[in-house]
Amino acid sequence: METGQIANGAERPRQACEPPSGPDGLAGQGLRDRKKAATSMALHRAAMRLAIAHGLSEVTVEAIADEANVSRRTFSNYFANKEDALLYEDRVRVRRLLDEARSRPADESAWQVLRQVAASRYADWDELDPRWVAQTRLIRQHPSLRAQQMAVHANTERDLAEEISRRTADPMAARLMVAAFLAAQRIAVETWLEGQGARPLAEVMEHALDLVGRRFE
Repeated sequence: METGQIANGAERPRQACEPPSGPDGLAGQGLRDRKKAATSMALHRAAMRLAIAHGLSEVTVEAIADEANVSRRTFSNYFANKEDALLYEDRVRVRRLLDEARSRPADESAWQVLRQVAASRYADWDELDPRWVAQTRLIRQHPSLRAQQMAVHANTERDLAEEISRRTADPMAARLMVAAFLAAQRIAVETWLEGQGARPLAEVMEHALDLVGRRFE
């Protein structure tokens, strides 16, 4: 263990792995899958607490495992490193986005699917979630996290474009559409954060998608 890094979570009571609150895509899963998802989320949240409290460079895998009340071996069964654990909720949101796109009615156009997915995702985001804001700021501050997040987003763009291409005859058009959609989402979220949530995120998102969607509607 590196000198100066957090050895364990002894300063606070150890917490058992708790199931994630909110819509984390657990509905319809078996007990084993739900337990795995709960452990993943507990490790993610433990990593977030430690990184926010002490700084990313001071956090070790051992400290995260201790904070989540699991073994180092258990951590390694779920995540490759601390950055991987910190980005877990990002990947959950990505899976949810893809699942929502795949579940849209067959008669919807490609752009309608993307608009409806965005509307569903951001309908209730009227207030800033301190935990999510903290995560977003943490990622912005650390190149290692940004690099891994970019890889996640690149995979998202590829998978979503593959799904959207089923609704358009031009695969390149699908890729361009998805790239524009994801860029609009990113800029809308950044604008909303910079404005401290003064306007509902759904409203900011709708405006961004209106601007880029004229070519695709």
